[in-house]
Amino acid sequence: METITGSVGKGGQNLLDDVMVVQKLLNQHVATLGLPTLVVDGDAGDNTVKTIRAYQKIVLGIAAPDGRIDVGGGTWKALIAEQAPTPPAPPANASLSGAAWWHANQAKYPNSNKIIDLVPPFRRNVERFTDVLAAAGARISVASTLRHKTRAHLMHYCWKIANGLIASANVPQLQGLDITWDHGNLTKSKKAAKEMKDLFGMAHIAALNSNHIEGRAIDMTIGWTGTINVIDAAGLTHALGAPRTGETNTVLHKIGASYGVKKLVSDKPHWSDKGD
Repeated sequence: METITGSVGKGGQNLLDDVMVVQKLLNQHVATLGLPTLVVDGDAGDNTVKTIRAYQKIVLGIAAPDGRIDVGGGTWKALIAEQAPTPPAPPANASLSGAAWWHANQAKYPNSNKIIDLVPPFRRNVERFTDVLAAAGARISVASTLRHKTRAHLMHYCWKIANGLIASANVPQLQGLDITWDHGNLTKSKKAAKEMKDLFGMAHIAALNSNHIEGRAIDMTIGWTGTINVIDAAGLTHALGAPRTGETNTVLHKIGASYGVKKLVSDKPHWSDKGD
C-alpha cells in the first residue's frame, strides 16, 4: 500500500517521495476531474495543488478545498481507497445537460498543459525560450497551453444559460457534441446549466475563440532566486534580478519577445505569439 510521511500540497512539507506518490494517485482521477495528467516529478507546484483541490471538491464534495493532503486525513484515505466520484443517475434523456452529463462526458474534452500541443512555430519558440530559462536556473510551471474547443463551447454556454444571457433553445449546435441544453422548462434548464458551471469551477465566462484554443498561447509562472543570466534569441546575455517573476520583469518580457513569446501584462501568467 502507498504511504506518505508528511503533508503534500499547499503549505505542506512536500517531501519529494511523498509528492510523487500523491501525483501518481491523482493521475488515476484526472480524466474524471477534467484536468491534464500530472508530471510525476515530486514538485508540488500549481498544477498539483490545483488537482488536489479539484479532487477534494468533485470527489469528496468539499465546498472550500484547501489543496493539501495530510497523513491520515480524509483526502489521503480517499486516495488510497481509490474512491471515485459517483455520478448522479442519468436522466431519461442521457443527452440532457446537467451534473450527470458533465460526469459522463466532460473528460472527453480535456485541456492540455503540454508545450508539445502548441502549434508551430509558436511551439518551437516556447521550447527555445523555456530551455534558456531552465538552463539559467529559472523555475517554470505551465498551467495551460491548448484549450479544447468543445470544452470552451460547453463552458461558454453553460455560463450564459445559468446567468440568463441566452435561452437554452437558442444555443447553437456544435458538430460531434451530443448535449441537449433545453429541458423544456426555463428553471430546469438554468439549474442544469448552473450544475455544469459549478462543476467546471467557473468564475468568469469562457471565450469561444482565443489564442489558447488555437494553440498560440501559454499560461506559465516563472520565478528565480538571486540573479540569473538569460540569453536572448540574438545571443545576448541579460542579468535578471528583481522583480524575480515573469509577471512584472520587463527585461524578461523583452527576452521572451525576442523568441516570439510575448507577455500580456494584464494577465499574470499569459504569454502568446502576439502578446494578446
